Amino acid sequence: MATIQKGWAQEAWAQTVTKVDKTSKRIGDGFPHASVGGEYKLEPAYWWTAGFWPGLLWLLYRDTKDEGLKQLAESCEQQLDQVVTDYYRLDHDIGFMWTLTSVANYKLTGADDSKRRALLAANLLAARFNVKGNYIRAWNPWREGEDNAGWAIIDCMMNLPLLHWASLTTGDPRFKEIAVRHANMAVEHFIRPDGSVNHIVIFDPATGEKLSVNGGQGFAPESAWSRGTAWAIYGMSLSYKYTGDEKYLQAAKRAAHFFLANLPEDHVPHWDFRLPDGIPAYRDSSAGACAACGLLLIAEQVNSQEASLYREAGERILHSLYTNYGAWDSETEEGLVTHGTSHYPEGKNIDVPLIYGDYYFVEGLSRLLGHGEFFW
Repeated sequence: MATIQKGWAQEAWAQTVTKVDKTSKRIGDGFPHASVGGEYKLEPAYWWTAGFWPGLLWLLYRDTKDEGLKQLAESCEQQLDQVVTDYYRLDHDIGFMWTLTSVANYKLTGADDSKRRALLAANLLAARFNVKGNYIRAWNPWREGEDNAGWAIIDCMMNLPLLHWASLTTGDPRFKEIAVRHANMAVEHFIRPDGSVNHIVIFDPATGEKLSVNGGQGFAPESAWSRGTAWAIYGMSLSYKYTGDEKYLQAAKRAAHFFLANLPEDHVPHWDFRLPDGIPAYRDSSAGACAACGLLLIAEQVNSQEASLYREAGERILHSLYTNYGAWDSETEEGLVTHGTSHYPEGKNIDVPLIYGDYYFVEGLSRLLGHGEFFW
């Protein structure tokens, strides 16, 4: 395998700064989700991806000190206040939303209002914990009469850092305890022996008994949704970072080995690793970007003999995203990274740039370059 020259990452960072400076003029303090026809569609502030654009802006501000980017990120954060007031739209993605806005702001600037917002969000997230099943409830009913009180999803591993941060900030162990119990549940019920991952596990909310699994955004219950595997790689490695509990590191490694073993030649995953013949094998660049961040974090937490395996794998993914999937010079595409797949089963946002793919790509670059504070 050819050696990757390290200078590409600095070049990619510079191109990212240039492109975001341009796209931020239109996107402003909006909440992009998926690029449609080359332009990011803006969603309401309550949408689960609301944190990724301001999070990306904070990553760039941290190193450029561009006050314009800071002001946009702060405005996004302030708009989330109404989401708390409205309440009904809040779900487990409180973690995604406030970690990349209020926690990011507090870590970088020490803003007391951001600390307050993040602690309130952590309390609201903790309130979704079901003590019988030891899981954080994922969603609220999507439609009249629906009952999903027993649903937990692998994505929630990325919401747990908000709870760990709250315990570290306040000295109150309640938040961490909830995060640990949910992570323990995920090791038991989400990570399969071969390292593939369930997307949705359904419990009886009254007794905590596991009832079934659901394919969710993967092709089928028994398939292997690639972004779910990426959530597991990064989420479990973050749980290990906060707790030092070896089982989380082993779970992250198991998911990582499955992910890497199933990558195509260009190191960017298909949207599901187990697709029957006749189903389009679209790439999901967002899964690759998120997994790369998790692989780089694993590399920081293992011995030197192992570290190169994970670091080089993460770099190969990011380098492929940069060289084969980047839209750096495109005047007709706002996204940074093309060919993401959001929700194939529902036919939503297939083969397009996704804001969380852009975010994780930029965070991955930042990790490769040895930049400072991260927000999870």
